[in-house]
Amino acid sequence: MGRLDGKIAVVTGAASGIGAATARRVAAEGAHTVVADLNLDGAKAVTEDVRASGGSATAVAVDLGDVDSVRAMVAAAVKTYGGLDVLHNNAAATHLAARRDLAVVEADPAVWDETMRVNLRGTMVAIQAAVPHMIARGGGSVINTSSGAGLAGDLRNPAYGASKAAIVNLTQYVATQYGKQGVRCNAIAPGFIVTPASAGSAHGAIREAMLRHHLTPRLGRPEDVAAAVVFLASDESVFITGHTLRVDGGLLSHQPYVADLREA
Repeated sequence: MGRLDGKIAVVTGAASGIGAATARRVAAEGAHTVVADLNLDGAKAVTEDVRASGGSATAVAVDLGDVDSVRAMVAAAVKTYGGLDVLHNNAAATHLAARRDLAVVEADPAVWDETMRVNLRGTMVAIQAAVPHMIARGGGSVINTSSGAGLAGDLRNPAYGASKAAIVNLTQYVATQYGKQGVRCNAIAPGFIVTPASAGSAHGAIREAMLRHHLTPRLGRPEDVAAAVVFLASDESVFITGHTLRVDGGLLSHQPYVADLREA
């Protein structure tokens, strides 16, 4: 038996990277899985992989910046499988963070607004649509993807970081307001996870600097995050809510000079 047998799950941003790994793992653990992404072709490819492995999955197109699209995604899950137990809010406007989310003094307010619209408002609307269906089934688990960027500053990407910090607080509000009705809400804060999208920045001196500051012997993989999502979605974590779990290889666990002293 899988750890999520019989549960109905939605994973956003599931066409590639962390979302794809999570959708595959959630389905492998027995959940009926809605693979949701703006990239519908990519979502369909992941869905085909899941089905080929004997899992249950459906691809749904979703634009996290469009309220009606987010609500339609949740409605599709309920119509297809009869309810909703797990919502993993993973999608984010990473294309803005990669190219246009500049230092604060240089920041474009339009980029700030778009980042908040997708990352923060999109997450809120998905929760807003999902929670009543979870309550109707006796409870459920919401898992939001925050980031190490939401827990500590960096040289750029302040809009992305601020949106991810807000998700930590939103997670606590949802946990507080709906916990007595059986809905748990937690966040995951990944560190540097090597994906096809991030691999270009994980080479040479940058990769070496990242490895020096991790407490683990390697950088993160999408499967590391997927494993954490499955735990928080399962009944094994039934007494955990309002928590942000760092999946970062210990990156934010140490004094900033540790890496230098280790090599001294």
